[in-house]
Amino acid sequence: MTDTIAAIATGSAVSAIGIIRISGSDALNVANIIFKAKNGTSLMDAEDRLMYYGEILDVTSAPSPQYNTIDFCLCMVSRGPSSYTGEDTVEFHCHGSPVILAEVMRILYSQGIRQALPGEFTKRAFLNARMDLTQAEAVVDIIESETPAAAQNAVGQLRGTISLKMSSVYSKLTDIMAHFHAVIDYPDEDIDEFNIDSYLSTLYGIADELQQMLDTHDRSKVLRDGVPTAIVGRPNTGKSSLLNALLGYDRAIVTDIAGTTRDTVEEKVLIGNVLLRLIDTAGLRKTKNKVENLGIDRSLAAISTAELVLLVLDSSESLQKEDIDALQSIPSQTPKIAVLNKSDLPSAIETNKIAELNVEFCAISALHGEGLNSLTKKIENIFPEFGTSPSGELITNARQAEAISRSLANIRSASAALADTVTPDAVLVDIEAAMNSIGEVTGKTMREDIISRIFERFCVGK
Repeated sequence: MTDTIAAIATGSAVSAIGIIRISGSDALNVANIIFKAKNGTSLMDAEDRLMYYGEILDVTSAPSPQYNTIDFCLCMVSRGPSSYTGEDTVEFHCHGSPVILAEVMRILYSQGIRQALPGEFTKRAFLNARMDLTQAEAVVDIIESETPAAAQNAVGQLRGTISLKMSSVYSKLTDIMAHFHAVIDYPDEDIDEFNIDSYLSTLYGIADELQQMLDTHDRSKVLRDGVPTAIVGRPNTGKSSLLNALLGYDRAIVTDIAGTTRDTVEEKVLIGNVLLRLIDTAGLRKTKNKVENLGIDRSLAAISTAELVLLVLDSSESLQKEDIDALQSIPSQTPKIAVLNKSDLPSAIETNKIAELNVEFCAISALHGEGLNSLTKKIENIFPEFGTSPSGELITNARQAEAISRSLANIRSASAALADTVTPDAVLVDIEAAMNSIGEVTGKTMREDIISRIFERFCVGK
């Protein structure tokens, strides 16, 4: 990490402000060459994290001091080791023209600075011990969060919620390892003998902690990916119209021809506090059309894996046998809401029969967008946990969950061996394996090639 890197941190689209980030041992020197503050301050003497107004000069444009001005901008210096990366860093806050940003990058390249790789700024922060791997991965979660709750959980992890828990577990295991080795390696010393009950109590407590952390992973997947929600019903009840109404734009084709939707269509949408992964399905009915039957098979598959089903009924007609069949295709344990569509037309549906089927229902008009607030409240009532703000305790990362799972298995194996009075060496093997897995979560024992693969997920400039 001896070279100095730079990247556009705000993407390539036109925007009001475009930020260029520089990090490395030569960052201050190069930035001072191309930037001149209006108040005459040299960047070598600039105060940390204070904005300076000035101009960026094209030092490649002429061999004289009369250089062309590329842009008027703000510049901020942050010296290592207290910067984001742990190195000297500089940020230029320019006008957000892609042409201007590209020109600034060209000048930086001419001064020996290279283009940063994806995630390289955060990778340097990790390698310089400014953050551990859970905090680094939380940066990606913040960028990719689609709900306030997901963003809040990522902020908590960036603050170190998972890191502290992993550090506590690692420390307890280290104490056990140290005591075991001391008694085994120095039998003549005056060292407290093994206290099996105390060790078992500690290991059981660690196992409970790790299990509780793993139990959050399923909830976090829904928080991140959305609740799989199947929109089902017989043809022409308005399933695709409901999808479009919830999304706020025409995603699915809507016609009065039965069987228009023949494949599942998926989209994410935030409904109140709840992120839904909506799956618009083919109408459920008996048909001899082979293509439509394939769509119906996919509809039934979507229903079987859904965690919420919106059964769309045509409120301008009485209940049909196909409506009841559609309802019966939904697993009894799956939350469901009967959406009585076409409330703008005279009602003919028997709401008392729907109530007898013990199904929540609400009336809407997908065509006019009426009644969607009522549907939103019912969905929020089914998933009240989305109304709470996690503080970083949810394990959102599959890599972390897998490592914690391995550590838990080793802890349980060590506990069983200790309870059966197996030789200490055998117990230590499991405890050491558990510690290695915990180290993988935070990056303490992670291989370089895997670390590089993790940071490849990041965008350039982060």
